[in-house]
Amino acid sequence: MSEAAWATLGLEPGADAEAVKRAYRRLAMRWHPDRNADPRATERFKEIRAAYDRLVEAEPVDHEAEAEESARESSPRAADIRLNLELALAEAAAGCRKTLVYVRARACSTCAGSGEYGIARTRFCPACHGSGRVHDDRRNLIACPECGGRGFFTERICPDCGGSGRETTSVSLDVRVPPGMLAGDELRLAGQGELGDGETDSGDLYLTIVLRSHPLFQLRGRDLHFRMPVSALLMLAGGDIELPGLTGGLTHRLAAGRPQPSELRLPGKGYPGRGSNPPGDLLVKFEPVFPQQLKAAQRKLLLQADAALMADLAASYPEIAAWRQANVPDGKPGS
Repeated sequence: MSEAAWATLGLEPGADAEAVKRAYRRLAMRWHPDRNADPRATERFKEIRAAYDRLVEAEPVDHEAEAEESARESSPRAADIRLNLELALAEAAAGCRKTLVYVRARACSTCAGSGEYGIARTRFCPACHGSGRVHDDRRNLIACPECGGRGFFTERICPDCGGSGRETTSVSLDVRVPPGMLAGDELRLAGQGELGDGETDSGDLYLTIVLRSHPLFQLRGRDLHFRMPVSALLMLAGGDIELPGLTGGLTHRLAAGRPQPSELRLPGKGYPGRGSNPPGDLLVKFEPVFPQQLKAAQRKLLLQADAALMADLAASYPEIAAWRQANVPDGKPGS
């Protein structure tokens, strides 16, 4: 696949299909010519679409869904509102409800959205200074095109909205966040953007998910990674160990073995799946920790355990047994 396509979507080569779709949605919304007045918007949108098509060319396209979206986009609507919705990792994993407070415009309550209210007032036309005539390019006097030759304007500007017909209002909205959403995913709340008037529908509210960093877990794709110190004695003897999780702990049995750094992967125990995307894995890096500052009773127990192991030297400590056989043939050091 073209390196340029990955760069256009701002992704590292090899990112999964979900990341590609998420990046495309975010950039397409930003650069759509109907939403972005930048002169480069049309060309930029084409580049983004071409890069997306190149990276997902092997995937089936839902033409019916695309047709519905295109029809919806073509209908006259008020402006959309775009906000970030910040979530803790556990909230996003399990799903949650959040109360969102934001500001949007509505029809002015004083003038009912007309922009006009009260007694009419007159002001002189600034283009012709009230004369109703201006000179054209040939210095001929003609009717002022600004005021139609009247020389003045009659206005009834609403004092509360300054003639705009709009005023801002605070909105409190209860938002349901489905489980398994990732950073960069978007929620669309239809009709919750800027309010429409008699000729246009209300816009939509788009919420982009932002995930706060977690003190323990690192999210990579849908896999959860973390490090965990473990008693070297438990690693040596084997036994049950409690592992933390985003939505609850779980128990895992460690096999007896050498106390050394190791990694455990638990398939499907990571971040929850969503739609066609399966849940991730839980990956734990165990770091053995040896006891420090032993108390007398603890030291005695360890010495008893060591004595029991030394009684079966060949099985418990084969390295020590081999060393003794090579260097202490008669069992008496120094002979």
